[in-house]
Amino acid sequence: MHKHFVEDKTFDKVNFKETVLLKEEYENCMFTTCNFSDTDLSNVKFISCRFDHCNLSMALLGNTAFKNINFTNSKMLGLRFDHCSQMAFEITADNCILNHCSFYQVKLKNTVFTSVQFEETDFTEADLTGVVFNNCNLHKAVFENTILEKADFTTAYNYALDPELNRIKNAKFSLNGISGLLHKYQIEIIH
Repeated sequence: MHKHFVEDKTFDKVNFKETVLLKEEYENCMFTTCNFSDTDLSNVKFISCRFDHCNLSMALLGNTAFKNINFTNSKMLGLRFDHCSQMAFEITADNCILNHCSFYQVKLKNTVFTSVQFEETDFTEADLTGVVFNNCNLHKAVFENTILEKADFTTAYNYALDPELNRIKNAKFSLNGISGLLHKYQIEIIH
């Protein structure tokens, strides 16, 4: 199958549930207020693209490539990032909703997430070395056998993770969030 290359194009207010996104490579493209919900993005390559005010909820990501991608003000419920191509996988997110997503075994080293909701998101066996969770809601997020070395949780909230089941050497936590490290002991911490 012949693939096409799309470069430096802006897609504004496109509903990809009605307009099919071709299985192409998109480089340095801007997607603004686009709807990708419930669409099949399998085998599409996105390189140095930006998604602003988009809805990607429940999109299929089989072998989808996300290289140097920025998501801003976007809704991405139930995405399986573990199904993406992991070669050069690199994303950032700012003011987004990433609830019920899976990052199982995904490498996210040094990624910065700002004001992101990660409710019930799975980070099992992911490599989050140096990740910054800046003002992120991690309510019921799953951390198990996760590499969290040098990760920054100082402004994150609602997290609960077991230091015995994760690698947390040199990770940063605030005094207010310390209860998230001790939740399994069912103790009361008084401030």
